Amino acid sequence: MVTVLSLGGSIVAPDKPDPEFLSSFVRLVRQWLAQDNSRKLILVVGGGGPARAYQSAYKAVVPDGDNDQADWIGIMATRLNAQLLKAIFADICPGDVVYDPTKVDIFAGRILVAAGWKPGFSTDNDAVYLAERFDAQTVINLSNIAKVYTDDPRNNPEATPIDSISWADFRKIVGDEWIPGKNVPFDPVASIHAQKAGISVICAAGRDIENLSAILDGKPFTGTTITG
Repeated sequence: MVTVLSLGGSIVAPDKPDPEFLSSFVRLVRQWLAQDNSRKLILVVGGGGPARAYQSAYKAVVPDGDNDQADWIGIMATRLNAQLLKAIFADICPGDVVYDPTKVDIFAGRILVAAGWKPGFSTDNDAVYLAERFDAQTVINLSNIAKVYTDDPRNNPEATPIDSISWADFRKIVGDEWIPGKNVPFDPVASIHAQKAGISVICAAGRDIENLSAILDGKPFTGTTITG
C-alpha cells in the first residue's frame, strides 16, 4: 500500500530547516510504517522559504525575468529539502531522490523521496504523477493552512473554510495557470491533472502532527477533501 504525501516546503523550511518539526514528523512516520510492513510512503517536498528568498532576489534584480528561470530556482530549493529528508530516512530510503516522476520503475525500501522536476508547475504535480504511477487514490497535501477557503481569508474577511469540494469548484478558486511561487492550496496544473486522473487530494495543516496521524490512520481529521 503506497501513500503519497506532498509536503509543503514552508513546513520543512519556513525560512531555514526546522529540526523540531522534522523530529516530530520523522517520529510519526516511523511509528506509522512500523505498524504495518506493507505500508510505503512517498514524500514529495517543496522549496519553502529558501525558494521564495532566491526567487525574490532574482525578481528584484531582473524585474521582467523569465518564469522558467524562477521555476528552476525553486526546483533547486526543493531538491535541497528532499536531500535532507532522504538523509534523515536513509536506513529505509535506499533510492536516490526522484527528479522525474515519469521515470520511476522501482520503489525499494519503505520511503521514496521526490523533489521538483521541471518548470511549469509545482511539486504538487509531481505528487499526482507518482500517485498515478503507484496506484494511490489520494494525495495528502500538507501546507501552512488547515483548510481550503472560499477565498483568500487574508484579503476577504467573508471567506469561509470548506470541508469538501469538487475539482470543478476548486479550480474556480485557484484558476488554471501556474506562476512560480504562487500561493494556493494546491497547484492549478496539478489540480487539472488530478481531476483527469480521478485522484483525490486532502489539504491539511502540515504542522499538526496529531491531525496528520489521524489522516494516515483513516480517522476523522481537520482538513479539506477535493474530489470528483
